[in-house]
Amino acid sequence: MVPPQTVGRLLAIAALAGATACGPANESVPVAASATSAAAASPPQASVLLQQALPNAEGKTFTSQVVDFPPGAAAVPHRHGQAFVYAYVLQGAVRSQIDDKPATTYHQGENWFEQPGAHHVVAANPSTTEWAKLLVVYVSNTGDPLQADDPHS
Repeated sequence: MVPPQTVGRLLAIAALAGATACGPANESVPVAASATSAAAASPPQASVLLQQALPNAEGKTFTSQVVDFPPGAAAVPHRHGQAFVYAYVLQGAVRSQIDDKPATTYHQGENWFEQPGAHHVVAANPSTTEWAKLLVVYVSNTGDPLQADDPHS
């Protein structure tokens, strides 16, 4: 059996390789910042690497993006609709809390996933001096938005 960390690394490498081979990244899009982080740092910036309808899963789309977190940056609580989400830390550390689970700080090479409909309560760079970077992979319903702010639980 292949260890879960190895699978995560392979998925991250495959997504990056596929995105690089398929063409240039789209423009960066700011991810809404929380009120507390807005004064301290620029909001995280998301750049889509690849977006492709899945030929073997009708009505589903694969999207990969890189999210850059400046020092101290945090996104507002949000949801990713009915998408399954996989996140892999490429650089630095990212603090994440999903639903009512404890917040966890993930470091370079670590990963997590979010079930469809999950509430992403915390997504932040805990460092005040270092940048953080995530590879995020979504399997979503074609045409659905990938993120919607949801400050309430």
